[in-house]
Amino acid sequence: MERIEIETKSVEETLTLGKQLGERLFAGAVVTLAGDLGAGKTHFAKGVAAGLGVTRTVNSPTFTIVKEYEGRLPLYHLDVYRLNEEESEELGLEEYFEGSGVSLVEWAERVEDQLPREYLAIDIRRSGETARHFTLTPRGERYLDLSKELETL
Repeated sequence: MERIEIETKSVEETLTLGKQLGERLFAGAVVTLAGDLGAGKTHFAKGVAAGLGVTRTVNSPTFTIVKEYEGRLPLYHLDVYRLNEEESEELGLEEYFEGSGVSLVEWAERVEDQLPREYLAIDIRRSGETARHFTLTPRGERYLDLSKELETL
């Protein structure tokens, strides 16, 4: 499985990377975000939202599980950390994943069996005070092409 490595040196570069991804995402796209607290998942999500034309303030959906935003495509920002298996089935995640919007999923390993066959997994790690290391693991040709495009920007 091919992996793409990208470094950002500041919060602004992390936002820009997210925005560049958001500009290229398509209906039904699923992106998983992994990383420790403070890794930059929310900053990256804000960038993705900006790339999708979302004008509302984006913040972590930790206590609400799903936050929906309107843009060029609907953005579904999910944090499934607090879900157990039964709750995740009741939530109907496949409706988000197969819908007309873009799903950003934090803690996706908790619902791995419900993820679609193809998606983009992104792992974010701190590599300095404001620097971040992104590992993109595309699952599917469309996500591989997208990752390679981001790598060259």
